[in-house]
Amino acid sequence: MRLLPAALWPRFLKRRLPTSLWGRSLLIIVLPVLVMQVAVTWAFFDMHWQTVTARLSDGLAGDIAWAAESWRDDPTPQNMAVISDRAERAMSLSVQLREGDVLPEETRRGPVGVVDRALERALAARLDQPFWFDTTRYPAYVDIRVQQPQGVLRVIAPRERAVATQAHIFVLWLLIATVLLMGVAILFIRNQVRAIERLADAAEAFGRGETQERFKPHGAREVRAAASAFLAMRERIQRHIDQRTALLASVSHDLRTPLTRLRLELALAPPFKRADAMRGDLDEMEHMIDEYLAFARGEAGEAAQPVLLSDLLGAAGDDARRAGAEVEVDAPGDLTASLRPLAFKRALTNLAGNAAAHGEHVRLSARALPSGGVEMTVEDDGPGIPDELHEEAFRPFSRLDASRNQNRKGVGLGLAIARDVARGHGGDITLERSDMGGLKALIRLPG
Repeated sequence: MRLLPAALWPRFLKRRLPTSLWGRSLLIIVLPVLVMQVAVTWAFFDMHWQTVTARLSDGLAGDIAWAAESWRDDPTPQNMAVISDRAERAMSLSVQLREGDVLPEETRRGPVGVVDRALERALAARLDQPFWFDTTRYPAYVDIRVQQPQGVLRVIAPRERAVATQAHIFVLWLLIATVLLMGVAILFIRNQVRAIERLADAAEAFGRGETQERFKPHGAREVRAAASAFLAMRERIQRHIDQRTALLASVSHDLRTPLTRLRLELALAPPFKRADAMRGDLDEMEHMIDEYLAFARGEAGEAAQPVLLSDLLGAAGDDARRAGAEVEVDAPGDLTASLRPLAFKRALTNLAGNAAAHGEHVRLSARALPSGGVEMTVEDDGPGIPDELHEEAFRPFSRLDASRNQNRKGVGLGLAIARDVARGHGGDITLERSDMGGLKALIRLPG
């Protein structure tokens, strides 16, 4: 396996680190605790456990050397009985002479080998005769044998005479303390992260035009300060929206009064050549006022509710049919989404109306996304829009016509209103080339 260059390691690690605040906070707590646990465990085994084990092994080797030398000084059965009795009473050792035996040829060692190495070094330093030992045959004892001229001197010693057997207690308590500390840290981190998540949910809901009345600042002082600032900002934005809507409603009402008066005077006036043209101008002015007000209001006060997308697409398709286009609607009958019905109907009607105005065939479709959201498309077979002008088409009052030809109905707010509605639901609208040859408006909404 080829190693990455040193300059790429930071990017490699960054991609594999947690991306959420919860994951990163947990990593900040867990990683130092794990490093501390490994360091403490290593220091304990390297500086304490191995030292204690070496000293215990050295003491056991000294006792075995005493027994071997005592037997060599007086190799009689009476002396062996005395050595065995003293070793049993004072040293907890079982000493036995097995006459005529030789040392086993096989060597048995433990899986770790720390105890074996320490005991082998101690016996080699204390004994002049060949020896053999086994630390694996008996769980609680160590079998040690020393070659003598008369046979083999066998010593069975308790395992705690050769190794510090309580080391696992230290590791167990260390693990328990680590788990408790991590549990407390995770609990506190989760509470702090939950406060930030609720603030993010409230901000996301406000972006969709919803208001969480039960949202209250809580958590750490900094999080509460951010939540309070968000609430103040939300109130200012809502107040600004209400003022703008009220202003435009007043302007609309004030403009409708002279328009109505002009329409009445035109109806009562004697017939003349320009009467039809003037009625058309009045109709266009009234339509422009309606579009201005709809764009400013955006149906922000409407509550979201589950809506069958097939019904919405069908209503938009009916409007396109009335405009003279052939319409195809393809949507599952049970596909629903949480929407503000009037606002979204206006968006789909604008898109379908644009498609019918520029093409002869219009196709409206909807499908569920694997991520849990929904996708709706409005396509036509018209001339379409160049790719470089897709974003320009969404700008308010943009009609993709430098002359701003006012003889054509509309003021360039249809796509702007549609995108504003989609973004108000947490989604967006993009434009693409349709396989029908014209334009495709693609609406994606989150689940």
